[in-house]
Amino acid sequence: MSAVTSRQTPTCDAAWHSMLAPDRQAAVLRIARDVAARVTDPGRIAATLSTSMEQTRFPKTLARRPYAVADGDAGLAVTCAYLDACLPGEGWDAVGHEFLTAATAGVEAAPAGMFGGLSGLAFATVSLSRDGARYRRMLAALDDALAPRAAAIGTRLSETSEPGPVSAFDLISGAGGIGAYLLTRDPHEMLPEILGGLVTLTREQEPPGWMTPSHLMGDEAMARLHPHGALDCGLAHGIPGPLALLSLALRAGIEVPGQADAVRRITDWLVAHRVRDDWGVDWPAVVPLTAGGRPGRAASSRSAWCYGTPGVARALWLAAQALDDGVLGELALEALDAVLRRPARLRAIPSPTFCHGVSGLLHVVLRFAHDTGLFRQAVTELVDELLAAYQPERPLGYASLEPQGNSVDRAGVLDGAAGVVLVLLAAATDVEPTWDRLFLLS
Repeated sequence: MSAVTSRQTPTCDAAWHSMLAPDRQAAVLRIARDVAARVTDPGRIAATLSTSMEQTRFPKTLARRPYAVADGDAGLAVTCAYLDACLPGEGWDAVGHEFLTAATAGVEAAPAGMFGGLSGLAFATVSLSRDGARYRRMLAALDDALAPRAAAIGTRLSETSEPGPVSAFDLISGAGGIGAYLLTRDPHEMLPEILGGLVTLTREQEPPGWMTPSHLMGDEAMARLHPHGALDCGLAHGIPGPLALLSLALRAGIEVPGQADAVRRITDWLVAHRVRDDWGVDWPAVVPLTAGGRPGRAASSRSAWCYGTPGVARALWLAAQALDDGVLGELALEALDAVLRRPARLRAIPSPTFCHGVSGLLHVVLRFAHDTGLFRQAVTELVDELLAAYQPERPLGYASLEPQGNSVDRAGVLDGAAGVVLVLLAAATDVEPTWDRLFLLS
């Protein structure tokens, strides 16, 4: 039966709390503690990094950058901050301090983005700072370094009429992720610069300003598949990331001229380009463009945070809250409901990890469940799926499953076991997972 039964979009203002039965909570916490101990063991991290090079079919993705939230020490610092909040008095803040110290290695060469640069390192520092009481000099230095880059990125988006790569505006590397940090902490008031650039990017034009020409896709296979360019629909790399940021800023009372109209334009475009399958509304990974610059036929995607309906639905939900649009909110709920009615084997997310796996879907569902009171049964089912994926014989307890089916032992937040720890703790404790601002889910 569908979880969405009313024309009125439900909301829930209750404090964060676990929706699991006590026995499941205990099982989840036991596994979370075990995996946390493994992913924060420097010797184990080094050993798995070495073996993972032999396991993977994508060796370039395993380059570990200490300052990166995605796969480096900064991400493990974020993990330790949440462990400390959920399990106070167990010394996780001290462990996090060690990772944060290690994360500064090579930071002089770091780009500005959230998952591989200064914004993410700054977010990790804030996470461990006990509401700004600690690491004041480090935070000030990071903010000072980030401010001119944020201003330049906002100006570039505002002044450039030619389409560019998704990394200019996306959540992973671009303005969307930088804005996510600035929405958390912005002493130099740079967020309006980013918001203004995104408003300009999304102005009315055909094709939309966020289209990616084939030669800027950064992937030869994608370029051959989309010779006339494409429009990215993933929360990680596409327009839903900027939509989530613009909407969260509106909800926080931070607004620049044209921002609400930009939110409406993006939502209208996403709604117009939805597809359907046997279970209901869905979104493609990309909308291809034809030789004439018109949208071509798009196909369904995986059901993940990074690409597919879960991430898009969350961005639409945040927009619905910002615009006070109950119909849009209902569509977001209908879309997530379709994902959950789709058989698990057909969601194309066999990995237990966050980016394109079960943990990411579970966390999206957790946020919706806490916002609405719906999808509680789905929370339990997805938690059970993660418990079943636990492999205590593996070095980190959880392994990333690549598209070809090979398992890779990875410690990081985005594609590794640390991301699973974060979601398990969010499901089993009463501590709000504010770390998910990284993923533009709150």
